[in-house]
Amino acid sequence: MQVILKEDVEKLGQMGQVVEVKRGYARNYLIPKNLAIEATAKGINQLEHKKKLIADRIKKLQKQSQGLAGKIAETSVTLYHVAGEEDKIFGSVTSMEIAEALNEQGIEVDRRKIELAEPIKRLGEHTVSIKLTGGVTAELKVNVAKKEHAE
Repeated sequence: MQVILKEDVEKLGQMGQVVEVKRGYARNYLIPKNLAIEATAKGINQLEHKKKLIADRIKKLQKQSQGLAGKIAETSVTLYHVAGEEDKIFGSVTSMEIAEALNEQGIEVDRRKIELAEPIKRLGEHTVSIKLTGGVTAELKVNVAKKEHAE
């Protein structure tokens, strides 16, 4: 079944693309969540009409994302964890912790957009990628410091 994507869908395609998917995926997920419409002749005509609107929306989202990426690049986050020998922390730093720390600084980012290549399990400074809308990626400095005593 062919559908026209109304939003970017990870591992499927970009907004405005016509993609081939299984009927169940389209009917049970993409269409009810308003991520896509069925690619009928009417839908394709609507797409041609809306392509300019979609292109404008993409440019606007990319501009917003670039502004947010600049703000994130200027920001650093410090998280405190209990550490043992050789600066190894107990547990690991999670994307949720990073999102909460950013939120406290006035930058709202969905924790699912934060990409940890590998778990952060050591004290020190680490660089984390944040995938923003419109294909923009921001780099955030995360400093993991030693908490003096457990609470």
